[in-house]
Amino acid sequence: MLLKNEIGEKMDYIVIGKITNTHGLKGEVKVYPLTDDAKRFDLLERAYLGDEKIQVQVEGVKYQKNLVILKFKEYSHINEIENFKDYYIYVDEEGKIELAKDHFFIYEVLNSQVFDLDMNLIGSLIDIIQGSGNDVYVVKDSKSKKEYLIPAVKQFVKKVDIEEKKIYIDPIEGMIE
Repeated sequence: MLLKNEIGEKMDYIVIGKITNTHGLKGEVKVYPLTDDAKRFDLLERAYLGDEKIQVQVEGVKYQKNLVILKFKEYSHINEIENFKDYYIYVDEEGKIELAKDHFFIYEVLNSQVFDLDMNLIGSLIDIIQGSGNDVYVVKDSKSKKEYLIPAVKQFVKKVDIEEKKIYIDPIEGMIE
């Protein structure tokens, strides 16, 4: 899972985790992964910490239950790293992982206009609920203020145009009322 920015624009940096605490005395941190695949940290060489985007080199990666333990080359003691609690960890476009075909980062589809196959505007994609089986798009009609839940599966989502920020769906009866 990747977090979106406030207005859903494409970000220069992508959030991949949040530092929850320190780990030991040698400058390691516990990270809650905000990505579908926590093993993506194995490939991580460079990251950015916090709103200031402090660049760090990843020196070590371990896994502990549902957390990732990271060691940054620049920090070797708990006193140097403890101020980073609650900081988000970002990657730039270069550090972004490649997604499978027909998979998208949240920021790429958020705020897209959603149309049915007859080109009727249904609304704007305002949120994505991530589930174990599939994601669900939350689409809000700007006129009626109604929200519709559209399962993000090929049966309903027929085309996603990231460049134009448009999504085309084929809703079943009762899905859009």
